[in-house]
Amino acid sequence: MAQFESNIKQIPYAQTVVYAQVSDLSNLEKVKDRLPEDQVKDMTFTADEVSVNSPVGEVSLRVIEREEPKCVKFETAKSPVPMNMWIQLVPMSEESCKMRVTIKADVPIFLKGMVSKPLQEAVEKIADVLAMVPYGEL
Repeated sequence: MAQFESNIKQIPYAQTVVYAQVSDLSNLEKVKDRLPEDQVKDMTFTADEVSVNSPVGEVSLRVIEREEPKCVKFETAKSPVPMNMWIQLVPMSEESCKMRVTIKADVPIFLKGMVSKPLQEAVEKIADVLAMVPYGEL
């Protein structure tokens, strides 16, 4: 398994507020317009699953565990590469928190060189988008 971690992002909202939004994926539908249209098409959300047509094909992630208010874990329901993803939240103060996104992917050795850079870029983009969400307005 290959592991890819985002940089730690600071979010100017309380850990509980951010957790409430990212643990129910249907809340994130409000920010899909911030994603590059050429990268993601036909994005759909439910409370427990997000699906998107990406440059690598259809990818579907579903929530497999919620650890309030610290972590939300996902696994692929459909993906060219089996993977898990989790969003970790750590409080900094009553009004802010830190976030890190991690992906563990079951990448065959012969493909690791080709997919490592795109997966690292993807984990950073996911973290960047989640850090820009106006959680207090959702």
